Amino acid sequence: MNTSIVTVESSTAINIDDLPDRIDAAIDTAIAEQRLVGAVVLLSLDGKLVYRRAAGFADREANREMREDTLFRLASVSKLYVSIAAMVLVAKGRLALDEPIDTWLTDFHPKLADGSAVRITLRHLLTHTSGLGYGFLESADGPYHCAGVSDGMDRSDISLEENIRRIASVPLLFRPGTAWNYSLATDVAGGLIARVTGIPLPEAVRELVTKPLGIDDTGFTVADPARLAVPYVNEASGPRRMADSEIVPLWEGVEGLRLSPARAFDTNAFPSGGAGMIGMAGDTLCILETLRRGGAPLLPAELVSEMATDHAAGMDLAPWPGRGFGLGFTILRDPAAAGFAETPGTWRMGGAYGHSWSVDFANRLSLVAFTNAGLDGQSPGGRFPEDLTRAVYSAR
Repeated sequence: MNTSIVTVESSTAINIDDLPDRIDAAIDTAIAEQRLVGAVVLLSLDGKLVYRRAAGFADREANREMREDTLFRLASVSKLYVSIAAMVLVAKGRLALDEPIDTWLTDFHPKLADGSAVRITLRHLLTHTSGLGYGFLESADGPYHCAGVSDGMDRSDISLEENIRRIASVPLLFRPGTAWNYSLATDVAGGLIARVTGIPLPEAVRELVTKPLGIDDTGFTVADPARLAVPYVNEASGPRRMADSEIVPLWEGVEGLRLSPARAFDTNAFPSGGAGMIGMAGDTLCILETLRRGGAPLLPAELVSEMATDHAAGMDLAPWPGRGFGLGFTILRDPAAAGFAETPGTWRMGGAYGHSWSVDFANRLSLVAFTNAGLDGQSPGGRFPEDLTRAVYSAR
């Protein structure tokens, strides 16, 4: 299905003359080269939906076409929703960005490698400067694996509370606030949200974020199994249907991503704030546009500005060169270094199942691209988001 449209003359610096054709070409090329099986791409300019397309297959083997209402395993796109939920609690005065989180998580006391005690705040969690790590970023015999920590994308019979306890048992990589490292911090933030609200994380995210916006199809359970996209793994011969348990390699020296698509249907799986949600591309666009327009009814504008500030100034965000980090997402510092033709200050994140999203505040632009073909869709770093970005910003 191709429903690409242009409905508005934009006052931004984006050239909209042949915008649908440029984006169509990026999508069609990725599918023809078997880098993608299917995709849903939505683009908003000045608050108007100027491009929308569902392309390819949600389930290639069953010949089920991609649709705009297709559901996807969100992976790290979940971090957007959970970070906003935490900020809503800040707006309500129930949390503070610089308050020690052990005020609420009274048993969460990770220490430095030398045994020194530290102070971790919500700001540290949301900016990934807490000193925590991720299992997929270490070797197979690394400390998170030895402690039985889940990254939130595998099958596990432990609770969220138990996973957080295990995270706390692993020595921190550095003193909080002194460096940046992509991590399980949003999972810990999810546990914090649950403790503060006194209700399970899925209910808290619904009450704080999705319900006020009328979002019904995005959460920690599958709203409609018949609409869920099948995930694929990219290989030299083309995308292969993902097995129930996969380790997707990243680079030498790390184990890679442990992915279990069946987790989406496991009612006993703990709600991973960093990777456990399922939802639609349109719902994420709604969330992004809510932030871009100032945050109402979720957040005041000053807290949106706080989220969009680079809190990792002077820190290296390898493997994401040219980027800083706000409260829940990356902030573009240097387009040349990042390899993305976007405006400095652009917000961007993605997910391991093949998604990317971005907000160019200066150009009043929000872009969501959900795919079902693994890391080629991930952002930053995947080729498809780079292709889309070039298509959107070319000839401006």
